[in-house]
Amino acid sequence: MAKSTKIELIEFNGGNEKIEVKFPELRRMMLTARALEHDLRKKIISILSEDNRLTVTELYLKLKVEQSVASQHLAILRKSGVVDYSRDGKFIYYSLNKLQIQRIASFIDELIH
Repeated sequence: MAKSTKIELIEFNGGNEKIEVKFPELRRMMLTARALEHDLRKKIISILSEDNRLTVTELYLKLKVEQSVASQHLAILRKSGVVDYSRDGKFIYYSLNKLQIQRIASFIDELIH
């Protein structure tokens, strides 16, 4: 049986220097970028950046969409690490994961500079 070769490291030539990126990190960032490209998810991020922490109910009312639609998009943002959640009694509050957003910005900045 043949062994499969797994690529763990990818090198990019960024001007005068090489940028090395671990494949799992690149994959995670690509999934995150894909999560961020949707207009409704962009609106969710914008609203959360203004209000810091909201429930699904508060979000779907501001977005003027069905609760299930808001929940579906929040789940994608949660999975990508862009949004965090915390429980307070019966309420679940959503907020931006600012550390993850900084990581994304740094990653993109490193690739383009």
